[in-house]
Amino acid sequence: QVQLVESGGGLVQAGGSLRLSCAASRNIFSISTMVWYRQAPGKQRELVASITGDGRTNYADSVKGRFIISGDNAKNTVYLQMNSLKPEDTAVYYCNRLYQPYPWGQGTQVTVSS
Repeated sequence: QVQLVESGGGLVQAGGSLRLSCAASRNIFSISTMVWYRQAPGKQRELVASITGDGRTNYADSVKGRFIISGDNAKNTVYLQMNSLKPEDTAVYYCNRLYQPYPWGQGTQVTVSS
């Protein structure tokens, strides 16, 4: 069973940056569309960004131009570079495969202060 481990979250002021990492226990990224999701308190989980096995990316309108998703197949890791952070980006961030998701990781908390 594939394990996903998210890291890189923290507390940052508005306008700051963070880089999240999602490490998989084996190579899945080259054949899967991987997604970063986030879930804020009291809200449903939402898709933030996705990347296909051949590197095509897509973003939610709310993060377009600020976030960048990328992958390193050699390291079995997907990244989310988050710039110009806003308080409304505060959430727990998770990664997973878009189709037939694996067991969810613990996520990583991102808190943006105003």
